[in-house]
Amino acid sequence: MNKKTLLLSLVSGLLIVLSFPKPDMGFLAWIAIVPLLYAIENQDLPAAFGTGFVAGLVYNTGLLYWIVFVITQYGNTSFLAGVAVMFLLVIYLSLYPAFFCLGVAYFRKRGIRGVIMAPLLWVSLDYLKGFLFSGFPWEDLAYSQHGYLPVIQIGDITGIYGITFLIVLLNCIVYDLLLSPGGKGKKLWPGIVVGFGLLSLVLGYGIYSMNNLNKSLQHLGSINVSLIQGNVDQSVKWSTAYQNDTMNVYRGMSLTASKQDVSLIVWPETAVPFCFQNLDDRSRNVIDTARKAGSWLLFGSLGYERVNGKISFRNSAYLISPEGAVSGRYDKVHLVPFGEYVPLRKILFFVDKLVEGAGDFTSGGEIRPIPMGGNEVGILICYEGIFPEISREYCMKGAGLLVNITNDAWYGNTSAPYQHLTMAAFRAVENRRYMIRAANTGVSAIVNPAGDIVFRTGLFERTTLSGPVKFLRQNTFYSRYGNVFACSCIVFLLIGFVISLRRVDV
Repeated sequence: MNKKTLLLSLVSGLLIVLSFPKPDMGFLAWIAIVPLLYAIENQDLPAAFGTGFVAGLVYNTGLLYWIVFVITQYGNTSFLAGVAVMFLLVIYLSLYPAFFCLGVAYFRKRGIRGVIMAPLLWVSLDYLKGFLFSGFPWEDLAYSQHGYLPVIQIGDITGIYGITFLIVLLNCIVYDLLLSPGGKGKKLWPGIVVGFGLLSLVLGYGIYSMNNLNKSLQHLGSINVSLIQGNVDQSVKWSTAYQNDTMNVYRGMSLTASKQDVSLIVWPETAVPFCFQNLDDRSRNVIDTARKAGSWLLFGSLGYERVNGKISFRNSAYLISPEGAVSGRYDKVHLVPFGEYVPLRKILFFVDKLVEGAGDFTSGGEIRPIPMGGNEVGILICYEGIFPEISREYCMKGAGLLVNITNDAWYGNTSAPYQHLTMAAFRAVENRRYMIRAANTGVSAIVNPAGDIVFRTGLFERTTLSGPVKFLRQNTFYSRYGNVFACSCIVFLLIGFVISLRRVDV
């Protein structure tokens, strides 16, 4: 790889990093891939693969640097061990842009232009990344556009993948216009017309759907919710000596919030640092909080099951009625690698599980909403909010409100809490539901069905966030049919590959 190619791949990777929180310059995503496309213009397949891999190393390191902080701060490992764990993940994720560049170079050599195949390739690879090895769709390209509401409204049809497709397509068009050899010929005009025509349609649909949504929401009743951000220090969260102090914080803030006619109070993930299901005096104190507040109370706690004499722990959420009855419990289905269990433990023997208070967690068995009076609530625990399929399943099963409870204290004062929030906000757009998010140390937020974060807290402050939300029941195209768009991209990509087999290299 020569210096020019290396520089171009580094620039592309850096532009993608800058598109995300922080610094959150999402407009850069529309040109971020252009240098990479130029770098692989005349490369053979192995060289193109390497160029994409270098770009992937840059942007995945820039997005996931916070893993080093988490591993070293809470995993009882050295800095070098934290770096090693991060790079294991970064190396794996960098294979996706590497295969993207390999694919673009392959199709070019077969006489099929990148503007046709590149968007299909990127979407297909992102879709696979969301499932392989339990999935890790952290900050897929579409999430860079969270601040541009008209652009992201198409998510209720295509999910995030339609937005990604459009970003890559426009990158290809810009490349063809500015840098492609002989790129100013008449043959470019069809692609330009199609690309910018699609962008206009997406923006038009976005403006129309937002206006239509605002009109329909005006006729629905609302309830007031209060999100309690206790800001409990992670280093003492599981200490028995601090349990009473922790519960006093949440109880006091909840009772104060209840004076404002609140229908639902939400505490973060594992806000209750003991097993609520034991129904001892501490548990009864939680129930009494709901009674005194006269409000529904949703909170996270440790759960467990006894199977053949062995205890398996669960990361659980409970909903208590204003009368003090337990309306339901949800056990987290999608666990966090290294956070709630250690994958490949025999190989990664030097890494401890980060979550204290229990052994390795066991996944819950079913995604099901919890009844709340005449409505139902879909609960997403921690990073379940980054998996579109979970929210979609909740909505198809009747959830009219999505609630994300999380403990982002692990991330410290890095960009990760902001990244986590913006990804969860897309679930509101896809399903046209309000999303409320209670985080131990922030960022807690209320997101409307257009994906607008209308209220939010800061990081590491003890505060209450209150506001109105509404229950919605009508399902979107995406809710009903899921990732049809992404699957269609895979089908067309395979068709393109079959066609390429009949063509000779150019």
